Amino acid sequence: METRKLILIIILSTSLLLLWESWQKEIQPPAQVTPGVVSGDGNNQRHDPLPVPGDELAGASQSDVAAGIEGVAPSITPNLFEIGEKIQVTTDLVVAEIDTAGGDIRKLGLLEHPSREDETKPYELLLDQAARFQISQSGLIGDGLPSHKTKYTLDSNKYHYELGPGEDSVSVRLLAPEVDGIQVAKIYTFHRGTYVIDVAFEIVNHSDSTIMPFSYFQMFRDAKEPAGQGFLVHSHTGPALYTEEEKFLKVKFSNLDKNKAEYPTNADNGWIAMLEHYFLTAWLPEQGSPREYFIKRLAHNQYTAGVIVPVGAVEPGQTKTIDMPFYAGPQEQNKLAELSPGLDLTVDYGWLTVLAKPLFWLLSFYHSYVDNWGIAIILLTLTVKLLFFPLSAAGYRSMAKLRVVTPKLQRIREQYASDRQRMHQAMMEFYKQEKINPLGGCLPILVQIPVFIALFWTLLAAVELRYAPLALWITDMSVPDPYYVLPLMMGISMYIQSKLSPKPTDPIQARIMQIMPIAFSIFFFFFPAGLVLYSLCNNILSILQQWQITRMLEKKAEAEDEKKSKGKGKLSGKNASSTEAEEVEEAEDKRETKQLTHSDAAKKEESDIEDAEVIETREEAPKEVKTSPAPEKPKPKQSARGKGKGRKGKRR
Repeated sequence: METRKLILIIILSTSLLLLWESWQKEIQPPAQVTPGVVSGDGNNQRHDPLPVPGDELAGASQSDVAAGIEGVAPSITPNLFEIGEKIQVTTDLVVAEIDTAGGDIRKLGLLEHPSREDETKPYELLLDQAARFQISQSGLIGDGLPSHKTKYTLDSNKYHYELGPGEDSVSVRLLAPEVDGIQVAKIYTFHRGTYVIDVAFEIVNHSDSTIMPFSYFQMFRDAKEPAGQGFLVHSHTGPALYTEEEKFLKVKFSNLDKNKAEYPTNADNGWIAMLEHYFLTAWLPEQGSPREYFIKRLAHNQYTAGVIVPVGAVEPGQTKTIDMPFYAGPQEQNKLAELSPGLDLTVDYGWLTVLAKPLFWLLSFYHSYVDNWGIAIILLTLTVKLLFFPLSAAGYRSMAKLRVVTPKLQRIREQYASDRQRMHQAMMEFYKQEKINPLGGCLPILVQIPVFIALFWTLLAAVELRYAPLALWITDMSVPDPYYVLPLMMGISMYIQSKLSPKPTDPIQARIMQIMPIAFSIFFFFFPAGLVLYSLCNNILSILQQWQITRMLEKKAEAEDEKKSKGKGKLSGKNASSTEAEEVEEAEDKRETKQLTHSDAAKKEESDIEDAEVIETREEAPKEVKTSPAPEKPKPKQSARGKGKGRKGKRR
């Protein structure tokens, strides 16, 4: 009873924790950003100094390079960002907003991915609000060169750009103030059919001296996680980078707060990104060129991650351009690998990536034919189930055998209840006698667990399921079922499956088996509908397979019992026939014995008569003549029955 209470308390506490977390997300106000320290005049100060290349990349001391940017002071503003003129760019995939203050991309909405708050609006991956912000910044490092603090002007008076029919790209050109004969233009180029934006700096040297600038490209954001993250469904939010030497590496904001973040800085390959569930932003430098990565905490709830790339020498009268691709879009696994090596690793499958990738490929293959991600999930689950059918069959066959012999096991437990060692020995002997492996039902299932976990994470990380409908009320398989129909069906399927499994002889285990369907149903209330659909389909297929195998074994057992019963009947018939024969033989023996008894009596009577006659003859003979009696001829032996007849004839 105490164990049952403990189990119920644990389940109730977990359920309350999940409900509390969900309720807090609904009612809590947006987190307020603390942009930094407060200056003397009461205005908030944003801590965003320019990045400085290290000695290895610069070929000089940091103080020498930093000397060129000492005149740029941090901006002081009552808002988080300086506000300039807004330039809107619309393509077939994105709608972006560029601010002339810093020449940053302040907003970027994904037209094919609706917002959770308002489905009529695109999801804003880049945003410059205090409640949630992430922006793209870039600039040059060098004396008098423009940075993300520079006020740019438009090369034209056009404030709205749209990718028209038949156009493959559209460009926005911003001009920085000319300083000491150095003219710089910042150029954004948006392309059709891709989320990659080319960011370029065009440097024209009208001075009399050679300059050697550096360029930097960074993401600046807060640590707030996107909507939908929770205790059961969680993915990495924060910086990540990739190099061929160190491979894929994620950096936690908490480690940056503690100054414990470790990551490679100098390389000639790789990329750097900011990740969140389903989406990412990333700078993709050209492979083979030197670069320096940096990830920093600027202030409370302010983080930056980027890359510094040398521009090289710009001689007097020379024009030089440096270009950097910027990706801002969904984590589409099939397309990311084509952009840069290792970029597809941002789709976070954890340590089961090796298994998850082929599963997603198969899921996409089915979707290309049925054009419904829900049906594709069902087909994928069916395929995985068929692949593991032999293993599952072996496991369920062993479980079915255990289910048949459970009453016998229970009797063994009751018989040796006071001696656990003797009970264990008796059970092992029983398993050996019945040719049952007690672990046979577990091992085949354990082999399948990594595959099912990989499939779980595949569905969890797939942005393709975001706002992907199944049918009827399920219009988005990346969020929980709004009416909890699938979780309830999942609980029912688990209950049915528990009934098909061997009934535990241990009362504590039996209680756990009764409570598990309820507990798991509560967990599945908070799972995305796509995950619940997969689990439900897997359970239904498992129930059908387990029922079929159990029924087959039960029929086989019934046939064997019937065969044994018939064998016992034949044996009983044989015993009855032999008994009758024995009775007949015994009767004959008795009759013969009786006849023999009568013959013996007659034989004795005949012998007595003959003796009497001999005596009488001796008395009549003369006393003086002594004659010897003639010797008697031996009489032939007769059967008792023959002797009797002779004697009877003589009497007549």
